[in-house]
Amino acid sequence: MENILLIHGALGAVSGMQPLAERLKDDGFAPQMLNFSGHGGTPFEESFGIGQFANEVLGYMDKNGIEKADIFGYSMGGYVALHLASQHPERVGKIITLATKFDWTPEAAERETKMLDPEKIEAKVPAFAAQLHERHAPNNWKELLSRTAGMMLELGQRPLLTTDILSKIIHPCLICLGDSDQMVSFEETNQASTALPNGQLKILEKTPHPFEKVNTTVFASILASFLTAD
Repeated sequence: MENILLIHGALGAVSGMQPLAERLKDDGFAPQMLNFSGHGGTPFEESFGIGQFANEVLGYMDKNGIEKADIFGYSMGGYVALHLASQHPERVGKIITLATKFDWTPEAAERETKMLDPEKIEAKVPAFAAQLHERHAPNNWKELLSRTAGMMLELGQRPLLTTDILSKIIHPCLICLGDSDQMVSFEETNQASTALPNGQLKILEKTPHPFEKVNTTVFASILASFLTAD
């Protein structure tokens, strides 16, 4: 069975990747997953951000004897996967991303962080607040939101995946976006896929941003086709 590492997005956890993992098992893959620090009950580390998460992927691979892995990253997870490929190209095979935001500017970061106000979330979408509490306990989900906002502001000032950096990532990459995604634009996704020397763009029909609304049967088939292609 072929290994593939599934990486969750910001505020996500392994639990959200489980439906896709089950579908990939049916297709003969051996999916591996990890919770980033501060997510899914995994304790916070002193550092928090893309570089830290990439190091945690390497640590997971080392611990589990995985010399090289194909990686699927959802949203922030895709950013982590590509950053890891730029820093440790020998450890990464093929890369698939979905709903990954590439256009990080101070203005974009400011817009994104406005959606991470815990008081507003509790007042306007209490069910989501409860979900975050359950998903990340015993960690404080409000601290997770605060640290995530800080990470986004840092990316706005110093993006790690510039066009120049993407142009040096030679791995086969499938850059996916849902046609109903309200958080990530076609323009930034297309620009990233074009900058990657071996990048391909895939648009998923009737697919919004949240991963739980992705048709995992269809998406697993897309992943399997890309991963097994010569």
